[in-house]
This record gives sequence, C-alpha cells and structure tokens, in this order.
Amino acid sequence: MTGPATGHPDAEPQPAAAAAASLVIWLLVGSAFVMILNETIMSVALPALIADLGISVSTAQWLTSGFLLTMAVVIPITGFLLQRFPPRRVYLTSMLLFSTGTLVSALAPGFPVLLTGRIVQAAGTAVMVPLLMTTVLRLVPAERRGATMGTITIVIAVAPAVGPTLSGVILSTLGWRFMFWIVLPIALVAFAAGARWLRVAAEVRPVPLDLGSVALSALGFGGLVFGLSSVGESARGHALVPPWIPTLIGVVALAVFVARQLRLQGAGNALLDLRPFAHRPFVLAMVLVVLSMMSLFGVLILLPLYLQDVLRVSPFVTGLAVLPGGLAMGLLGPVVGRLYDELGPRTLVIPGAVVLTAALWAFTTLGDGSPLWMIIAFHVVLVLGISLMLTPLMTDALGRLPGHLDSHGSAIMATLQQVAGAAGTALFITVMAVASDGATAGTDAGGARAAFMVAAIIATIALPLTFLVGAGTQSSRDANGTLAH
Repeated sequence: MTGPATGHPDAEPQPAAAAAASLVIWLLVGSAFVMILNETIMSVALPALIADLGISVSTAQWLTSGFLLTMAVVIPITGFLLQRFPPRRVYLTSMLLFSTGTLVSALAPGFPVLLTGRIVQAAGTAVMVPLLMTTVLRLVPAERRGATMGTITIVIAVAPAVGPTLSGVILSTLGWRFMFWIVLPIALVAFAAGARWLRVAAEVRPVPLDLGSVALSALGFGGLVFGLSSVGESARGHALVPPWIPTLIGVVALAVFVARQLRLQGAGNALLDLRPFAHRPFVLAMVLVVLSMMSLFGVLILLPLYLQDVLRVSPFVTGLAVLPGGLAMGLLGPVVGRLYDELGPRTLVIPGAVVLTAALWAFTTLGDGSPLWMIIAFHVVLVLGISLMLTPLMTDALGRLPGHLDSHGSAIMATLQQVAGAAGTALFITVMAVASDGATAGTDAGGARAAFMVAAIIATIALPLTFLVGAGTQSSRDANGTLAH
C-alpha cells in the first residue's frame, strides 16, 4: 500500500502562526462555500424560471452551465494572478466581483440581465478555489494536508449539493430573487472580514498577462460547451448555428492555446503553465476528477428536473430530497481526508469508483412512479462514491507537484472541474431533451433514464483507470520542493 505524498517541508508552525493560518484558511473556506453554492442554486428554480421568463429548458440551463463556463474561462488566469498579485488583493477583488454580480442578479428584469449577473458572479467565484488550494499548500504541513483538503471538499462538492435544497426552501416561501438577496449581505461580510484579517505571505513577480492566451482560452472552452449545449436545441430545430461549428472552433482554439502555452512557459510567461501534465499521478487524477465532477453536476441538474417534471413534487420537497446527500458529503469530507493521511489514495479511490458506478446504474431504473425514498437512497450512495474519490485524488495530485507549480496545478485542477461540470450539465440536459417526448414540456422519465444511462456508461468505462492510482513508483517532493523518485 502506498502512502500519501509528502509536500512542502515546512517547519512545524508555532501556535500563534498556526492559529493565524487556520483563521485564513477558514475565511477562504467560508467565502468559497457561499460563492460555489451559487453554481447549482438555480437548478431547482429552473422550472419556475422557464415559466416566469418564457424560455426553454436548454436556454434556462445556461444559468447553471453559463456560470460554470465562465469559471472555466476565468480560472486559467488565476495562475497568473496568484503569481502577480498578493493573495489579499486577489481575494478582495474576487469578493467584490461576486457581490456585484449577486446584486445585478437580484435586480434583473429578465433573462439577459440575470445571465449577466450570473457571469459576473462566476468571474469572482473562479478565483477563489485556486486561491484556497494554493494557500493550503503554502500553510499546511504535508502530514495534515489530507484532512484540510477534506474540508475543502465541503466547498467543492457539498456547496453545489446544498444549493438545490436552499433554493427549494427559498422558492417555496419567498421567490427566486431572494436567492440573491439572502446571499448578498453574507458576501459583503466576507469582504469586510478579508479586508481586516487576510494576511498571507507570498512571493510575487511582474509576470506579463498574455491577452492572446486569454482570448484563446475563452474561445476554446466557450466553443466546446456552447456546441455541446446546442445539440439539444438543434434536435428541436431551434439552434442558431449547427452545433459542430462552435465545437470545431473550440477544439482548434484549445489546440492553439496549448501550443502557445508550451512556447511561453519556457520563458516563465505562460498564462497557464502546462508542466503539471508531465507528472503521471497528476494526469491520472485529473481524468478521474473530471469524470466525477461530470457525474456530480449532471445528477444535480437532472434530479430537480426529474422530480418536478416527472414526479410532480414541489420545489421545497425537491430541495429536501437532495439534502441528505449533501449532508452526507459534508460529514464524509474530513473523515476521508484523515483516512487519506493514513492510507493513501488507492485504498479509497477504487471502492469509491465502484460505488459511484453502481449508483449511476441504479438511477437508470427510475420511472414515472419511482418512490421518493429510493431516489434519496440512490443519491446518498452516489455522493458516498464521489466523496471517496475527490479528496484523495485532489490531494495526491497537487501534493506531488514541485512547489513552483502549485498555483498552476491548482488552476488546472479548478479549470478542469468547471469544464467537467459545464460539459456534464450540457451533455445530460441535451440527452434528456433529445430522448424526451417532443410533446412534453421539460423532461419525461424516458429522457431522464437516457441521461443517467450515458453517465453510467462513462463511469463504467473509467472504472479500470482507478486501479492505476498509486500503482508503481510514485514521486514526492524533496527538501527543495522538486520531485524525487
């Protein structure tokens, strides 16, 4: 059995320094939780928004996938930002953007302004997760890093899982605008707390921002997800352009983006340094994290639509139905992190992948009259599998990178997570729309089963990869922060 990798060989912090580091990390965790909550807070509200704003399902899902896509476009820039600016300035800018987007969304008179507010929210949220991960690598000793990353799992996985529950409660009592009015004061308090307490020592250097790389990143990720999302509209004759056009543009733009980064990173000027991909454990972990996040966000967007359109339950009941899964993931995150510190990744990732795959196949059995308790049970089993995978994979991947690649490794991981979420959301909504009865508004049981079937097949194909986690000779950091075998 292989234990976890060692990380930065920082000396054991003094009590005062450890307390200060803990305060900083919890401030970042709390802020990120509130911000990432907004990734899926709209999912339960989609049926109400479709009726209120007079839009289609495929259009409405852009309130979620557009948020994720914006994060995927902005996150690659954070590698540059964390090298160029102090963490405190990055944090305050992030919270200011998020607060502004929340206010715009709350005041939105229609869909275009609401989507604009969501995009501004996402631009602020995008910076927070890489900032959080990089700060953990800088402040937390390697032997306690798994437990701390388990806490971060609460942010990355539980916040989006709790979003539908909070959304259902608010919709049943107040209305969709209050999903933003309630969050706004919390965001402003976090901004004030960061201005008062956030102090993280970090070496910065005047790295130039390559605007060409920014444009290529936006065009590449945007083209891919827009093309995938357009398939559902195209099937019903509503697509503005054939889906293959933006998809092809996205693939070409990403290829040029990669070539440009490989050329720029030699001089240390890459927008997103791709050298983490030279490390096998990082690449393997990224593939599995992407598939896990596709499953998580796909289910989070499909379940509310299935529960409300097929089973005809209220938004409030829909929110309560996904709450046990969110709470289970929150409780499991720190536990799995501590187990990782003791056992390493492989012992956790393999059974987690088996459980995830079994849960997705179970979802394919749902029909028009499936009992609510069965759906809740399937969801809890699903998040159990994802919990066993995410924390070990992320911790092991980042812990094995050289210290100077921390910020870029965190940015790559966060970027791929958001691309996976956006792609998963778009893919499963598209499959659901195509497979549903054309005369049915929203979705039906057949469409939901088809979407879950696609997710289950993807998980099954990926399952053998988990047996490579922790296999063979693994790398660790030496005293200089470079890799040693």
